[in-house]
Amino acid sequence: MRHAKDGLNMASNGVVQHIGPETDAAWARFELLVRDDFEHMHCDDTFDDLKRRARFSKEDQGLLRDWMAIAAHRAETAVLPDVAEPTR
Repeated sequence: MRHAKDGLNMASNGVVQHIGPETDAAWARFELLVRDDFEHMHCDDTFDDLKRRARFSKEDQGLLRDWMAIAAHRAETAVLPDVAEPTR
């Protein structure tokens, strides 16, 4: 399945590879995990601009793929707080 909203795919030697998670919900979560760090490290750039450029630039496709890999790692190792039952 392709990412419905962005449809970000990269071609390497004629082989098309999907960049990032498969669902819109997972993509949004992954973006939240890396967007601030990307924009902090690239002061004159935004994550949205990177996504747009990745459609046309192999370098930006690779950069986006790397950031999505970081997000995937963070999502796997994230410690989520326990959700307590609501008090009445």
